[in-house]
Amino acid sequence: MLLVLSAIAPASAAVGAASAQTADALDCEFPYTGTDATGTDVTVSEEPERVVTLSPSAAQTMWEVGGSEKVVGVSQFAGYLDGAGDLPVALSGYPATVNTEKVIELQPDLVLAPNTIDNESVQKIRGAGITVYRFELADSVDSVTEKTELVGELTGECSGAEQVVSGMEERVNTIETAVEGEEKPTVYWGTEAGYTAGPNTFIGKAIAKAGGHNIAADADASAPYPQLTAEFIAAQDPDFVVVSVSPERMGNESKSYIPKGSVIRNTTAYEEGNIVVVNTNNLSQPAPRVVTPMTTFAQAFHPEAYADANTTTTTQTTSEPTATTSDQTSEATTADTTTSNGDTPGFGAPVALVAVLAAALIARR
Repeated sequence: MLLVLSAIAPASAAVGAASAQTADALDCEFPYTGTDATGTDVTVSEEPERVVTLSPSAAQTMWEVGGSEKVVGVSQFAGYLDGAGDLPVALSGYPATVNTEKVIELQPDLVLAPNTIDNESVQKIRGAGITVYRFELADSVDSVTEKTELVGELTGECSGAEQVVSGMEERVNTIETAVEGEEKPTVYWGTEAGYTAGPNTFIGKAIAKAGGHNIAADADASAPYPQLTAEFIAAQDPDFVVVSVSPERMGNESKSYIPKGSVIRNTTAYEEGNIVVVNTNNLSQPAPRVVTPMTTFAQAFHPEAYADANTTTTTQTTSEPTATTSDQTSEATTADTTTSNGDTPGFGAPVALVAVLAAALIARR
């Protein structure tokens, strides 16, 4: 016992210090005032009892911090969250459009809007006397933790936000420790038509944080979601291929997600079975659950290093199951087993959806 306690004490102290820092930073007293992405000083006069979330990432954050019972309206892509499918839909379509009349009809105390909501819709809702907070773009894990803390402050869920952020930071620290100094395997994420996430996108940064080298970084492309040619993908010959699927499609043999005739079948990744399948709701949305696919990436890209880094935390919390590419249930958690009403285009997706990949990914945020 003494040996175990002496081994984990420094790590526990570090986690405790991080939690204390988070707790000091959060302010759950009302009225609360903060400046949003429109440059407006938004004041929430008292703790909200009715909240409308106009993005699945905001909804996921509310679920994670313990504020799901306050949510009275969601976007069409939030249906994978437990109970969200029964709530009124206030945003839908491609590109996503706000049903301002529905939002006003729901009489929320607060509306959480993503950066993709146009100012006209925001102003129309504000014109009805409803408080709207429009978020900045969350394009990294750090910005997700900041957004989680902000949601906690805006909605009076600071305690839950502190716990979520502490858990996220612990898992991210384990990942960073594991991949530091390791050689980065090449990685491809994308659709059958070649659309991929560039290095400066949320998905691209998640791959990099987990110790992978996104082959899109080597392409001569300026678009955030460029289309790579089959010849380029074949020439790069990625060591790993990441496939995003909806939760109900997970659990199959990893190679089955790659259609016949795909250039991926000629890569090292396919030959060696290095197909990493993750829940698209966790990867494509800048929200707390992104640490789950990131953990899966680190386990797949650097299994031994991750196991070594994770040793110091297994005595404190239940560790993630060891990631494999042949048994993709390794990422499954309670959150991953819920169903989804929407799916980010991936391998085998209808061709009609490929053209709206970028719009769909942004809308889901």
